[in-house]
Order: sequence, then C-alpha cells, then structure tokens
Amino acid sequence: MNTASMKQDYQERIVPILMKEFNYSTVMQCPKLQKIVLNQGLGEAVADKKIIEVAQQEMTLIAGQKAVATVSKKDIANFKVRKKMPIGVRVTLRGDRMYEFLERLVRVALPRIRDFKGIANKMDGRGNYTLGITEQIIFPEINIDNITKLLGMNITFVTTANTDEEGYALLREFGLPFKK
Repeated sequence: MNTASMKQDYQERIVPILMKEFNYSTVMQCPKLQKIVLNQGLGEAVADKKIIEVAQQEMTLIAGQKAVATVSKKDIANFKVRKKMPIGVRVTLRGDRMYEFLERLVRVALPRIRDFKGIANKMDGRGNYTLGITEQIIFPEINIDNITKLLGMNITFVTTANTDEEGYALLREFGLPFKK
C-alpha cells in the first residue's frame, strides 16, 4: 500500500463510518489527523553529548524527516542541567509523511513488539492520543547491530476531534490496535 492509500482510505472508508457513528451533518465535522509528533526525552544526554546526535540520526531514519534537538528551558542544579542544553529529540509529521509513518507504524512496527497485546486506550481528554514505545528497534529502519543504547519514545497523534470518543473512533479506524 502506498501513502496515498492511507489518505484515500480516510476519505473513502473512514469518513463515512464516522459520519454514521456520530450522526454528523457534514463531512467537515469529521475528526481528522492533524499531525503526529515523535518525541524522545534524553536525560542521560547531560553527561554524554553523543547520545543526542545518535538519537537525532535514528529519529530522522524512523520519521523520514529531519529530527531537531529540544533544549532545556532553565537551569536545574539537581539534574546538572543548564539552560539551552540539548535534552531531547523531536520531529513533527504532517500531510503525506504523516500518513506514510502511520502506515509503517500500524503495519510493520507495532506487530514487531514482543508479547504485543494491543495499546492502551487512554486518550488525553481532547481527542488526542499518546503512545509510549520502549524500544526504537521495532522500526525496520533501525539496524540492530548499530544500536548503542535502547531508547524509548512517545508518539502523539493530534486530531481535530472534540471528544475522546471521536478521537478514539478515528484512530481505531486507522488501524491502531487498541486493547479490547
């Protein structure tokens, strides 16, 4: 399946299902996927600067778009953190890249997780969903032999849904394997 198919699937299959389920009067009321944000918090990077570079390369491979380093907002002495110190990596996907990533996540990456029983269905109250992944090696783009450290990440799906029910229905139709 190509990227256009996930977008096409949304327009041709998912929209009618949601229209019926929530009794929308117009297609414009249907919730859409706005963006997918991949985020890695790397507290260990305080001691070792190379961690950020490696994480940036891996995240860029996974997302297919350049990842940027996130920096600390203030000094925190207990964690040996200075202001403007790189402490994480993130990338925001929209449009075709977003659909392409979603497809790879649902069809390839999630099924590769060991003992996978589905993802928790806890939305944020505004129709958005964040999925925590413990190891970056579930993505086929990552070569296991070159891994120095297993890093987790958060993947946030930002939707235009007004309620959790609408957001949940949208992501369920996109094929995210929620627990029953």
